[in-house]
Amino acid sequence: MAYFGCHLSNSKGNLAMVNTARSIGANTFAFFTRNPRGSKAKPEDPKDCQRAVELLKEENFGPLVAHGAYTMNLCTADPEARAFAAEILTDDLRRMAALPGNFYNFHPGSHVGQGTEAGIGYIAAALKNALRHDYPVKVLLETMAGKGSEIGGTFEQIKAIIDAVGSANVGVCLDTCHVFDGGYDIVNNLDGVLKEFDDVIGLQRLKAMHVNDSMNVLASHKDRHEKIGEGSLGVDVVRNVIKNPRLCDLPFYLE
Repeated sequence: MAYFGCHLSNSKGNLAMVNTARSIGANTFAFFTRNPRGSKAKPEDPKDCQRAVELLKEENFGPLVAHGAYTMNLCTADPEARAFAAEILTDDLRRMAALPGNFYNFHPGSHVGQGTEAGIGYIAAALKNALRHDYPVKVLLETMAGKGSEIGGTFEQIKAIIDAVGSANVGVCLDTCHVFDGGYDIVNNLDGVLKEFDDVIGLQRLKAMHVNDSMNVLASHKDRHEKIGEGSLGVDVVRNVIKNPRLCDLPFYLE
């Protein structure tokens, strides 16, 4: 069974997001754990979380995807900022324990001149430390467009992080805009891209899909989303992604 949802605001709490998703016919959704452009998080509300968990079960929702803040750079060159980002990661996983069995997705980060190998090492170290607490959440690395010093723009980089962490609780969220902008031609060769993903990472690690169109051409490395059907991918490509037998049972999130 496939699950479809979109990115919702968490300003009114978890239960409100579940009810909003129900009102639009969605059976999953994504949300930010905290201010996506900063680090502030809402106070936790255990009763709200419990009611949300109960309703999610009653309505047969698929797994939710919480999204880490865009400013959380686990491989920045600033040691203090890097340590703070690692603290945010650990705290987000702790907070997600109130919604057990769901996903936590984040952008791996940018090495800002330190080099890809060093960046991967920092990301893996932060993940290993956060995962040692065994919170009931699976962490997903998002595929990126590879702009600037961004890590995660190739399947090989994602694989390197996964191998360095060495945990079954690390998976992948594939973003259709990002992989296309990153140089993977899902317009003309979706099956070929999926085979390459399987060869490098393994499709068993693919746990969720961000369904976005792109403003840019193949391999632009720019990461600019467009409304579905108005970009370089188009409706037919998005339909092919959703209906592909290797992907059709995954949860899909429109950003």
